[in-house]
Amino acid sequence: MSEAGENEITVDTDIDVFVLGIANLVADGISSSLGDFLSTSTKKDLAAKEMAVTEWELNNHGKDQLLQQYQSLGMDVNDASTVVNIFAKYNDIMRDQKMASEKGVMPPDRVEEKPWKNGAITFMAFVGFGSAPLLSFIVLKPFTDDKWVMFVGACFMSAIALTCLGRAKANISDKGYTESVGLVLLNGAVAASATYFLGWML
Repeated sequence: MSEAGENEITVDTDIDVFVLGIANLVADGISSSLGDFLSTSTKKDLAAKEMAVTEWELNNHGKDQLLQQYQSLGMDVNDASTVVNIFAKYNDIMRDQKMASEKGVMPPDRVEEKPWKNGAITFMAFVGFGSAPLLSFIVLKPFTDDKWVMFVGACFMSAIALTCLGRAKANISDKGYTESVGLVLLNGAVAASATYFLGWML
């Protein structure tokens, strides 16, 4: 086969890899964002259902349950009765307190998460950080066709993206940068290694 033919095959293969990478990135981003959207929607629906159940319980035998609950926590009978009678004047507060303490569920109007917003953020974050390896392909392709150079470049870009993610995690969780960045890099390294060796074996 001529050198021109080999170069053409190489170019076609590189383009195929790039296109498949983009397609896989977008598909996984859509899948993850829809999963986040459905999860948040289900959470709000569950909160609404639990609120209706809690209101029914309060209207039928709510005081007795609360009395037993406070007494089981060590409160005196008279004090527990006083607290329950006070709460009974504020049905919404008593309902919310019962939902939070017994079922660990916040009322739907206090769930600040918005399904569409969560889904959009997940998609943008997934595509943004997931495109790091492909960026190395775009940057290095005009200068070299060496596969190992591109591989190292992809690893380098991925490490930068994961480091940024680790720093963001540290800012949110108020943990040390070293610990957060290290854990994120380790997670990324394990996932990338598993993918690489699985592809190599197949």
